[in-house]
Amino acid sequence: MPCESRAETLLAHPRFEAVIQAQARRLLDAHAAEPRLAAPFATQQRWLMGHAGLACYFRGLTGQSPDGVAYGAFLDAVQKHALASRNTAAAFFNEALKYGIVRAAAADGVAQPRVVVPAEGAVRLLMHWHLLHLSTLDALDGNSRSQRFAAEGFAGLARMQPLVADGLLASPAVRDPGPTYSLFTWADEGGVLMERMIVGMAGLDPVERMPTDITSVTALASNLALSRTHTGRKIAAAEALGSLGWMGRRGRSPLWISLGFRREYAQAQAAKLAIVDTAFAKAGFAAASQVFA
Repeated sequence: MPCESRAETLLAHPRFEAVIQAQARRLLDAHAAEPRLAAPFATQQRWLMGHAGLACYFRGLTGQSPDGVAYGAFLDAVQKHALASRNTAAAFFNEALKYGIVRAAAADGVAQPRVVVPAEGAVRLLMHWHLLHLSTLDALDGNSRSQRFAAEGFAGLARMQPLVADGLLASPAVRDPGPTYSLFTWADEGGVLMERMIVGMAGLDPVERMPTDITSVTALASNLALSRTHTGRKIAAAEALGSLGWMGRRGRSPLWISLGFRREYAQAQAAKLAIVDTAFAKAGFAAASQVFA
């Protein structure tokens, strides 16, 4: 089944919004647990560049390219997928090296700073990301993807991640989501802000304006360790789109999010989960029945 059809099937599931709300909570917890590792991937652009680079690395382990990710090869991969300029890609590569997301590969005992491999913490975070999304799929159909993935550890990750990256990089729904989703996800820590709003919803009824437990931009920014100015700008921009607002007096009443915003979020998550599910099926894990096969 094509990813687009899988995404539609996921969206039609009666428990889909509840399950992705639970997923948003787990994503927030992961960010809080590893803020230093998560920070370099704080925008959609950086997240996609990270997936492109990791795909180069894992394919290298199977002999399709040299071990490690060379600086030039990473820049070429970013440009091939039109993710960023070479200067932006170079800055991302250097930042990942500086903050220990990747480390220099070694040849004959000598470090090669222009050839890198993911650091242990980055691999751990990537494993957790895959397990989290596979668990979301399992919650919808009672399958055991997450257990089968965990049982294979690094070997399963090495097979699956390049397939996930291919799907994400080729997906219009991922690359160009709805206007409000894009507003947040292309800004620093915008995804964290969205997840906090989704987690804070007072219910799941299809009402035009769903209240949240957020009553102050200052408190929201403080709880997420974000700049109050940056957070306020994003909230104001989304408010101008009609995607959120205040139930009463600004800053002294609950923030609401629109049904349209909720649908954008759900559609983006369905597209991503369909890609993960497709990659899992293609990666050759032990067979089991799948509702979405």
